[in-house]
This record gives sequence, structure tokens and C-alpha cells, in this order.
Amino acid sequence: MHTSHDLRRTEAVRLDTVSKIYGRADSQVAALRELSMSFADATFTAVMGPSGSGKSTFLHCAAGLVRPTSGSVTVGGTDLAGLDDTQLTMLRRDRIGFIFQSFNLLPALTVMQNITLPLQLAGKRPDKNLIRSVVQRVGLADRLGHLPSELSGGQQQRVAIARALVTQPAVVFADEPTGALDTRTASAVLSLLRESVDNARQTLVMVTHDPVAASYADRVVFLADGALAGELHRPTADAVAARMTRLGAWEDENRQQAAPMTSGGLY
Repeated sequence: MHTSHDLRRTEAVRLDTVSKIYGRADSQVAALRELSMSFADATFTAVMGPSGSGKSTFLHCAAGLVRPTSGSVTVGGTDLAGLDDTQLTMLRRDRIGFIFQSFNLLPALTVMQNITLPLQLAGKRPDKNLIRSVVQRVGLADRLGHLPSELSGGQQQRVAIARALVTQPAVVFADEPTGALDTRTASAVLSLLRESVDNARQTLVMVTHDPVAASYADRVVFLADGALAGELHRPTADAVAARMTRLGAWEDENRQQAAPMTSGGLY
């Protein structure tokens, strides 16, 4: 299931000592604390941690949706700190793909129109061969004229995956992509994501709470109180679940002894 780890791969995303502080001086909340990690091209990484560990803030900072308080984020070799808001929007549109738990499809558009929407927004002429390849990979060739309401949850998620892949982004960020799916459908979607890494050389970073979902990744990185709390390579569901149990117990113990500036549950 897992690809080999190749140190010679270039980095699709890199975070260097990224911190994100919310609130004012007398009531600050550290959502991320000097977080450093990198994600190589054509790899699949799962990001996990207890509630309030910083997963959402990590995702938002890494994807250029939120600017960190300090530190740097690099996507496809571009330092996001050097971009103004318009350039950042263009980079997200052209170099970053998103897959959400709630699919976020436009209900009035057909499957094909939803898939090609990012290309239209970018003013790009669709590459018919690429679109055909993506559509075939996600198994939607016979559903292109359908509306989202005419699809199952699993099919809607496949549309969202195709939409994320069609711009050939440097990295795809997936936020709980199987959270709204039943077990069998989730397995099919995760296999599709795994194939996009192995066969299409896509880079995928997935936030999840599910040890089974994490077992499809090459590695799992664990966050706790906004900081890196370890990694697991070639993960199994049992190993991930055991690590999460220990991490939750460790974090509970530390929070009881915490200083005033701690990680907040909303982030």
C-alpha cells in the first residue's frame, strides 16, 4: 500500500517554525507553536491529533488561507510570506487543491461543470485529455451530466477529488475527506486518494481523526497543543490508534499543569 520513502524528492510544502497566536496580550491562545515539517512530492501524509491540537490551524496556514504570526510557509518553492493577498489567492487557485468533508459542490452545476470550475475561474482552457484521465480515475465517466443531488455521497466526494486534481496542483489538502461517508464508501475514496499519489504522483496532506484512514498514508504526523508530537511511518490502523490514545492521555496530563497561554479547543 505504501510507497518507498525517497529523501531525494523535492518538497511540495514546507513549514519552518510556524506559530499562530490568537487574541490579545492578556488572553493569548497559541494555536501553533514553532511548528516545522515538510511534505515531499508524491507522498501521502496524514495529520492527526486530539481536539484542539492545532490540526485546523495547521491546514489553514499550510494552504495559505491564514497567515502565521511568525515562521514561514513554502508551497511549490514559493514563500507565501512574500505574496500579497491577490498573489496568494492566485497561488491557492493554481497550485493548491482542496477536498472537504462536506464536498462543497455547487448544486446547480453538473458533475463536469463542477470538476472544471477551477479551470474556468483561472481563465484556462481545459485540457481534454487531462480531464478525461481524471474523470476515468475517479470513475465518473457515466455521471458527467448529473447534478450533485443525483449522486451518492461517495460519488459527490469523487467529484470533489476530481475538481482538486484537475489543476494539477503542487499539493492537495484534504480535511476529513471521509468523515461524512460510510465505511465501505470511505474505503473506496481512500483507495482513490492512495492511487492519485502512487500513479499520478500527487502530493496529499490529509487531516483526519480516523486511524483506518490514516493507515492509507505513507506517514502520520501527530500534533499536540500546537506542536509536533511525533511521526509514524508505514502506519497501521492499530499503531495509529495506540499512539493517539497515548497522545490524548499525555495532553490531558499536560493541560492540567499548563501555563495561561495554551492551545485552544476551537483551533
